[in-house]
Amino acid sequence: MGDKEISALATVLLERVGELAKEMAARIRAGSRDYHYDVVPAEELEEACRAHLRNALQALTGQVRLDTEAAERIGRRRALQNVPLSTVMTAYRIGVKYFWEAAVAEATRTSLVESDKLVAVASTMSELQDSITEAMVSGYHDVVAQRHLASEHERSALVEALLEGRSMDTDAVWSAAEVLGVPHTGPFTLVAAEVPEAGRQALPEVAALLSRRGIRSAWRLRPDLQLGIVYLRTPRDLDDLVEVLRHHAEQRVGVSPSYDNLCRTGDALRFAKVAMRGGDAESGTVTVFDDSPVAVSAAGAPDVMARVATNVLGPIEALPVGERELLLDTLEVWIGCGGSAEEAAKRLYVHPNTVRMRLRRIAERTGRSLTDPRGITELSLALRAVRQTPKPLSSESTSTTETADS
Repeated sequence: MGDKEISALATVLLERVGELAKEMAARIRAGSRDYHYDVVPAEELEEACRAHLRNALQALTGQVRLDTEAAERIGRRRALQNVPLSTVMTAYRIGVKYFWEAAVAEATRTSLVESDKLVAVASTMSELQDSITEAMVSGYHDVVAQRHLASEHERSALVEALLEGRSMDTDAVWSAAEVLGVPHTGPFTLVAAEVPEAGRQALPEVAALLSRRGIRSAWRLRPDLQLGIVYLRTPRDLDDLVEVLRHHAEQRVGVSPSYDNLCRTGDALRFAKVAMRGGDAESGTVTVFDDSPVAVSAAGAPDVMARVATNVLGPIEALPVGERELLLDTLEVWIGCGGSAEEAAKRLYVHPNTVRMRLRRIAERTGRSLTDPRGITELSLALRAVRQTPKPLSSESTSTTETADS
């Protein structure tokens, strides 16, 4: 079939475009229950049908190129009207079906196109409608993306205001809770996570990961930290939160004590940062403030604890790297095993007597008894202070030696 036949059919249909648009709008109304008059006025829907029909038919005449800007504008308009995209797509399918039926009826009535050649007409019309539909969807998605970005900016700004502890009246706090998608009252907890590098998330997709477990949260990325306000619906939520954090954290993460009022978020941030600093500087430790009194005590006054660490563990720190790490690792495992040499030996894959020998070496060099509660407390605090301090690059060998066991 030649282009002249398509052009002739389109020209005839153009003369009836007002009539066709009115019928198309009526069919869309009848076939799409969600396309309510109070959302999309009847005149507006009819004008949209007229614009699409005129655009497609003019392109079919071959006189002008298909203009997709009108479809983009309509897509944006429907998004602004909060018409679901699925509803808009249903309307387009109904409209295309009617367009084809009208073309077939006109071709049959005027004999402009023979029935066995209508397939070619259908193919051409389908290509045009695909382009129009794609443009509409693109416009719709543009608005959705802009809204999402604006919403994220608003959420981020509100989280920042809460983190900074800005004074907010009751109405402002309620509004903030609604925008953030959390209840007006807690319990909440604050999560502080070290970022691997400036501007890079420490916990990518953490909000989605928590949401899958029914936990609501709102997050803010700062140059050095990723911070999150988390709503704890049940005590189990804290366990689930920590499990997610431990599974995904690569840097240190701190979890604050729970609090009930969003206005106390700034205070919770201080506790979360102390808990974060309480973790080992060289690992992705998750430290819960209320569960780690020794770690947070050591992190609460880093300058003071640095002095304590020097006074208590200075003689150990002065040893070669391999021997030093062997003794400190043994002390850490022994404390973690509740002071049991047998349990520590299992974790270290050595004989219990080897553990006892290393502990005696620590006691001799530090002057602290590992049978005296005061000595154990001082060594525990000093050890946490050492672990919380990032190690500088050293030219010494970091290979483990057995010097401490000799």
